[in-house]
Amino acid sequence: MQFVDTHTHLYSEAFEEDREAVIQRAREAGISRFFLPAIDASYIASMKALRERYPEFISLMAGLHPTHVKADYEKELERVEAELEEGGYVAVGEIGIDLYWDQSTLADQIRAFRYQIGLAKKHNLPIVIHCREAFDEIFEVLDDEKDDRLFGIFHCFTGSEAQARRAISLNMKLGIGGVITFKNGGLDQFLQHIPLEHVVLETDAPYLSPAPFRGKRNESAYIRYVSRRLAEVYNTTEAEIAAITTQNAMAVFGC
Repeated sequence: MQFVDTHTHLYSEAFEEDREAVIQRAREAGISRFFLPAIDASYIASMKALRERYPEFISLMAGLHPTHVKADYEKELERVEAELEEGGYVAVGEIGIDLYWDQSTLADQIRAFRYQIGLAKKHNLPIVIHCREAFDEIFEVLDDEKDDRLFGIFHCFTGSEAQARRAISLNMKLGIGGVITFKNGGLDQFLQHIPLEHVVLETDAPYLSPAPFRGKRNESAYIRYVSRRLAEVYNTTEAEIAAITTQNAMAVFGC
């Protein structure tokens, strides 16, 4: 079985001591492709170094994470635009709105989100959305931006069935990770009613480790715990989960 991790921060400092071993464990677990979302310009060099070392299975996104929308965010967006002009990126992400950490930057987060959606459309790329305590705000922007050029992934989807269907109606796949394994995560109460064609797998490593690793560092190899739980939810085989979600992911990223 071959899996795709559509969202992993392999360049994170959390992997500084054993990055190659982490990648090797993931490869042994069947991960055939890693998609790395951006945070801000400070990580670009390390992201590119990873892609250069593993060009056959690492792909990069360009973008400014909403929690990194600070006073200098316009300069950060200029760098995102420059990177996209340079080429070699498969998506614009992760971008969006996060009201968990700081609500005072909402207006700037919305402006940055809209601007980066425009960049994605310009370059015919998908977007990868970060949403935390901001479903209403995210959907308001997406409703305004909706057209044939808007598509992508709703990263770390944790909403309701109604919100899942709304995201799908806006040409978004649902990124499902460790939360599906949480006892009170809620996704297992309705996800079986959402066709698998709308689902992709992710880890968000080093964050959001699945059970039984909650509270510990996450890594891409743990995507197997996500796929196993999804197989139970959908009453199917892990092989089918792997095949369909991988196909979905590769279609989004154009790989």
